[in-house]
Amino acid sequence: MLSPQPATEAAIRTIGLTHRFGKLTAVRELNLTIPRGATYGFIGLNGAGKSTTIRMLTGLLAPTAGRAIIDNIDITQDPIAALARIGYIPDRPTAYAWMRVGEVLSFARSMWPGWNDALAADLLARYRLDPRQKVGKLSKGTAAKLSLLLALAHDPEILILDEPTDGLDAIAREEFYEQIISAACDRPRTILLSSHALNEVQRIADHIGIIHEGRLIMQGRAEDLIARTKRIHITFENGTLEKMRPAAPPPPDGTVWARTEAREWILTVQNFSDDTLHHIRAAGPVRSLNVLDLSLDDVFKDIVRGQEARA
Repeated sequence: MLSPQPATEAAIRTIGLTHRFGKLTAVRELNLTIPRGATYGFIGLNGAGKSTTIRMLTGLLAPTAGRAIIDNIDITQDPIAALARIGYIPDRPTAYAWMRVGEVLSFARSMWPGWNDALAADLLARYRLDPRQKVGKLSKGTAAKLSLLLALAHDPEILILDEPTDGLDAIAREEFYEQIISAACDRPRTILLSSHALNEVQRIADHIGIIHEGRLIMQGRAEDLIARTKRIHITFENGTLEKMRPAAPPPPDGTVWARTEAREWILTVQNFSDDTLHHIRAAGPVRSLNVLDLSLDDVFKDIVRGQEARA
């Protein structure tokens, strides 16, 4: 696992955070560290525990065990103070469909002591929202912008987004993420983003956390994770790999997934270095060796495949 930032620098921190639904443990002893000012991509398969974690961070679900700390405030001890620092966008819009946009803003304004009228008006114009339009008549992309406005209008220090572009078309997704980038530039802000659109996560996130079957299996700087994780294709001299079967050679340190295909030994290795190549060459006479760069999508898939293969 990549090294987390020191806890004193964390805007969001969890300690042993756990939630059980009956006999099912959805989140298991999660130790999450999100540095202040970071944009943190929180990724995992469906059912991995992302939304359950976010619901605990936003006070919608009580932990079975452990703690969730928002800006040094334990959310179970002082939920009002903790939640005042959060802007939250759920995976689907929650504004009442029968309301008009202007009515939604008035309703939300009454709920937030820190509501900023000037900021709300600026965002309304920037997002091209018509206050007379009924929420139920908005397109998915426009409804997502309304959700973002509602999350930002009290000018929170922390923005939490749970699959905010689910169901949007490519252009609407791009416009939404442009607005997220703009929100991060308007003032220093910590952003926690859960999404399956890993190309967009890679575009905006500077930190990554990977959750699998309720456990945090990796977190750290996105640049380090992507730059130092490589896929290596090795072809040995004729017959060498066959002689090693049924077991392939012991993989080098940092290997997250290893498999053989035909005469190739294929490794995905984190913290790739010259020592990795020395280990491979020591396994047998190498005919060809190719080291490939990976996208975040590739890295994520191989890490999860390795976890499932070991399980």
